[in-house]
Parts: sequence; structure tokens; C-alpha cells
Amino acid sequence: MDSQTLDHLRSWVGRREQVDDLIAPSRVAALAATLDRDDPAPLPGDALPPPWHWTLCVAAARQSALGPDGHPARGGFLPPVPLPRRMWAGGRLTFPQPLRVGEAVQRRSQVLSVDHKSGRSGDLVFVLVRHEFHGAHGLAVTEEHDIVYRELPSAVSDSVCRGFRFAGRQAPTLAAAPASCAWQREIVPDDVLLFRYSALTFNGHRIHYDRRYVTEVEGYPGLVVHGPLIATLLLDLLRRNLPGAAIAAFEFKAHKPLFDIAPFSVHGQPEGDGKTVRLWATDAEGWLAMSASASLA
Repeated sequence: MDSQTLDHLRSWVGRREQVDDLIAPSRVAALAATLDRDDPAPLPGDALPPPWHWTLCVAAARQSALGPDGHPARGGFLPPVPLPRRMWAGGRLTFPQPLRVGEAVQRRSQVLSVDHKSGRSGDLVFVLVRHEFHGAHGLAVTEEHDIVYRELPSAVSDSVCRGFRFAGRQAPTLAAAPASCAWQREIVPDDVLLFRYSALTFNGHRIHYDRRYVTEVEGYPGLVVHGPLIATLLLDLLRRNLPGAAIAAFEFKAHKPLFDIAPFSVHGQPEGDGKTVRLWATDAEGWLAMSASASLA
């Protein structure tokens, strides 16, 4: 990527966006059902579990304002990065106080940085966005959101679960997962689960529901499981095993994509300090797909 293009992309640093919403009980109930939870019906005033705020304050782009990948066309709030693949790479969140069912909420977002790197799979552009979610009683969520843009592969093979091998490029390094855990749950990421989560987050990204597009255009072997869905399932595993725990902070990093063509697993291990829980997701072959850490209040 030349310096002129990068300078143009960096002119987006400082750009802001603000979206208002209302935490409807029906949306909370729908996400609980999508996660296969048997929760009681949500009532006004109930605390919203972290990180369920990802269903809130989504940007509702008009149909005519969408790009070919189903996302809003680039060059609005986010910079017009000229690389076709876009992925949620990770994030760091704090939860000073809970958002509550029935209250109004506002997201305030700002582009903090745009950086370019040359990786083993070609050009990479990282965009860092800060989000704040404010509820009826003030700041409730802070989030640093890492977005990565990358090139399409020139050829794909041996890609079912082990990652990608790009023609003329080194294959991505696969990371080993921890050897043992206290908690584990297998997830079957069928296309219905991915569709329901896309609908709840108003996410039009075609890699999650359009099999022809994801395989023929972006070169993946199957539908891609949403990064935030995997992160949500990690915290859901914590809640299933520590139902009374209050989560003060959470950070996660994606290591490799997961697809709907094979089950994956989420794992958890409380640390000895009683305040930290290590969480991770593995693919069907046991390779690390996402690592995370939750801090308890």
C-alpha cells in the first residue's frame, strides 16, 4: 500500500458516530434463545449480560448504501480500506455498570487509529475504534474494537479446518490451545445459528449467511462464524458455570476463523486469584481459534 493511500485512510482518525437505541425485552429474549439459554422472560430493569450490547445501537444503512460484501459501503464512518476481506480481530471491554432492559442507550464511537502491516498473507490494515455505551445512569460499557482488512487469497487449499495456504505465501501459524480446562461446551455452528445472530445484530456481512459468496468470492470453505458470537459464547460459558459472577472487564483476540462445516468448542479455566477466568475457543482439530480473559468484580 502506498503512502498516499495510507495518508488518505488516516484522515478518518477522529471521525465520530452516535447511535441511539432502546433495550427491548423481545430482543433480549431472542438473543437468549439464540444462545440456547432457558432464561426467564426479561423484565424492565433486568441487567443486560455482557457482551449483549453488541445487539444494540447498530448502524442501519439503507439498502442502496451497502457494499458488495453486505456491509455499509466504505468511506462513511469507517475508512475506505481497499482490501476486500474484513474481520473482527479482537477487543478490550470494561463494564462499569450494567445496562438494563427497557432503558434508552446511546453508542458514541470514534476512529482512533489506522495502521498498515505486511503479513505472511499480504497487506493488512488495522482500524481501531473506541465505543462507549451510555445508559440511563451514565457510562456502562467501554470498548476498543480491532478491525482487520486483508487481501483475498490467490489460491486456497487444505483449508477445511486448519486455516489457509496462499499460493506463493507462507501458511498462517496455528496456535496450540491450553491442554486442560475446568469447563467445556461443544457448539454446532449451523447456518440457522449464524443467520439468527446476523439478524439480531443487523449484520449484513455476506460471509455469515451467503454460501456462494463466501466460498466463490472470498475463498473460505464455509460460512464464517461471527467473531463477536464466539466471544459471546465464551462469556456465556462463564455465566453457565458462575451464574452469580459480575464481569468487570473482558478482552479477546481472534487467532483463526471458524466455519459452519464443523463443530467447535468453548473452554474456561478460573485462575487461582479468584478474579480472573481464562477462556478460549478451539476448532474441530483442537487448534486455538480465540483466546480471552474475563476479570470478575
